[in-house]
Amino acid sequence: MSASPPCRAGPGALEYLTTMVLSRGWSLFLIGVGVWTWAIWPRFGLAIWNDARAWAGGVVGEGAPTGFFWIHLLLIAASLVIGTTVGVLGVRGWRAARRAVRR
Repeated sequence: MSASPPCRAGPGALEYLTTMVLSRGWSLFLIGVGVWTWAIWPRFGLAIWNDARAWAGGVVGEGAPTGFFWIHLLLIAASLVIGTTVGVLGVRGWRAARRAVRR
């Protein structure tokens, strides 16, 4: 993948590339982070579900979910979304690097 030339807005202006080049190594790292996220967080969710502090009745599954449950559910969901996004970026980077090598 070839990068576009830097844009120049004038003296002292910030320069940036309009495209980004992601190496295969970094792509694999991002894919690994995505996989790691999906390996860890669902197990953590199960642990929260089985924690008596997650339930108003003090017994797993009895009573309404507590704030402890909801905040951890929010953290788990956010982590899975971020991990999925990072993994998808890694896959896209890997595929783009592979296409660049073929050319």
